[in-house]
Amino acid sequence: MEMLVRILSDEDCHGILLDIGLPVTHRNVNYNCRVVCLDGKILFIRPKMHLANDGNYREMRYFTPWLRQTEWEEFHLPKSLQKLQGATHVPFGDCVVSTPDSCFGAETCEEMWSPQAPHIPMTLDGVEIITNSSASHFSLQKLDVRLKLIGEATRKCGGVYVYSNVQGGDGERLYFDGCAMIFCNGEVLAQSPQFSLNDVDVVTATIDLEEVRAYRSSMSRALQAARSTQKYHRIQTSFEMSPEEDDMDLYRRPTLTREARFHSVEEEVALCAGCYLWDYLARSKSAGYLAPLSGGLDSCATTVSVFSMCRLVISAIKDDNQTVITTVKRMFGDAPLPKTPQELCNRVLHTIYMGMSKQSSHETRQRAKDLSQAMGSYHINLDIDSVYQAQKDLVKTSLGFDAKFKVEGGTESENLMLQNIQARTRMVTAYEFAQILPTTRKLAGGGGLLVLGSANVGEALRGYLTKYDCSSADINPIGSIDKADLKRFIAWAQVQFEMPCLEEFLTATPTAELEPVTEDYVQSDEADMGMSYAELTVFGRLRKERKMGPLSMWQHLVHVWGKDREKGPEDENPMLEPAEIAQKVKFFFVHYAITRHKATTLTPALHCNDYSPDDNRFDLRPFLYPSFWQSWSFKRIDKELARVEKARKKG
Repeated sequence: MEMLVRILSDEDCHGILLDIGLPVTHRNVNYNCRVVCLDGKILFIRPKMHLANDGNYREMRYFTPWLRQTEWEEFHLPKSLQKLQGATHVPFGDCVVSTPDSCFGAETCEEMWSPQAPHIPMTLDGVEIITNSSASHFSLQKLDVRLKLIGEATRKCGGVYVYSNVQGGDGERLYFDGCAMIFCNGEVLAQSPQFSLNDVDVVTATIDLEEVRAYRSSMSRALQAARSTQKYHRIQTSFEMSPEEDDMDLYRRPTLTREARFHSVEEEVALCAGCYLWDYLARSKSAGYLAPLSGGLDSCATTVSVFSMCRLVISAIKDDNQTVITTVKRMFGDAPLPKTPQELCNRVLHTIYMGMSKQSSHETRQRAKDLSQAMGSYHINLDIDSVYQAQKDLVKTSLGFDAKFKVEGGTESENLMLQNIQARTRMVTAYEFAQILPTTRKLAGGGGLLVLGSANVGEALRGYLTKYDCSSADINPIGSIDKADLKRFIAWAQVQFEMPCLEEFLTATPTAELEPVTEDYVQSDEADMGMSYAELTVFGRLRKERKMGPLSMWQHLVHVWGKDREKGPEDENPMLEPAEIAQKVKFFFVHYAITRHKATTLTPALHCNDYSPDDNRFDLRPFLYPSFWQSWSFKRIDKELARVEKARKKG
């Protein structure tokens, strides 16, 4: 309440109808509220009616929804507000504000997405202006859904919709992508940037409310409004939002409609990751980032995301963004501000290639070097053979057993152990250098380096990673993005960032380079996983977004991948027998169950997709599963498969 007192006491905020978010305890129940104020006084407090309680949201852990539509009661003000208010009570509930020239109502975030959105009965009761204050986090192409919801709401009901959204990070895995908007009768009048390093972006629009009244005057809508039994309590105020005089003002023109701005998936990845990384760096007051650079696509995407951040920061410096400039000055000390993304990148991004003499190829080492030079990062090229050999010798000395790789005749267990020694050595080495590099480089501003991870969403879902290897880091900007989108992002960056060296990353075969390379064998990620990245994306979406288990997934894919289906001109899916599909589905779920425990240690990843396997909040699952081979769902697949095969033989 103290912050609310400060706002109400500030005369710069007078003469404006304020819609402020605030947690309020009313009759010993906690509500998420909008506090509508004018000229230092509270007009009413409007509690949220529909709470977000899925995905990344757990609103009902802290708040209770107000379930009494159009009802209200008296709220007893704390003493700190009674003097300002000149009263002891204000209305609390589902109310609206009536001015001499219009009527205003408020809804909050999730309520817009609800099937029983409050704006519908409000508009039927004559409310012309709706505000929505949101904390809607970013997901790829989610803005399109928001625009459609608001557009259809005002196209169906008519009226003005003023949408505001949180902008920036909040110390979590989420990025809130702003994009404040004003709609009128289904058309966009104003839209702020979706991605920005500004703390606040403001949009305004001048609207002729007669357009709303004309739009709503259709017979169908008018009859429904007249018959509506839901009547809102109206808080009367003499405040007018329109000009004092009724005469037409030639210089106050209504804002024209405009086309909504959308970003492509590639642009969203670049801009969202860049904004998130800068927000995290600024909040943590760290010295910069360190990224293990393997020469593969994933670590390439992570480091190019940091370069995208550097481009955004340089642009903000040129725009005289003082908040950004203050953070950059902390890192640069007395040195002049950077003028190019490469100059900033050399200060904040440290890349390290940790090779092995037998396992690492010249190609990956060169790709890492070329990329670091293109970005301007501070690059280190080293080998970890001596550390790896010391750990291998420890086993030999202690157990009298000389482990060998699979290509050398070793068992699967030996092969995995030797790979994991390398993988975990890289994690330890990354943190070692992240701790000491600010000292050796004499970097201003204090703090260590934040280590970046580079495991994509498919690898996290499949468990194709080693616990506490290079996938273990402080944050992972690509952890909920699939391989296909990462490829699109890098192809886009190759052109937009003028980095020709990225072409080699796009054409290279994905490999962990943890096994020795021979004339007959080169390790391949997809071969190791037993499935392609494209198949992983399909399995991931069906499992999380469509809520499918083994049986329902097989039944669905028989129609989508089945050899007997009628294939359309744009159908690029494989042509497989039902038995082949069953084998793939079973293989995925078996390995998902075996490796699910790894999700408990996943590095916090920027949320970008709705099938992220994030174990912290978004995808809460057991981490110890019974064997799927003996499960009811696998037996049902076998039974259905036998029935299908029998029917095909008869037909």
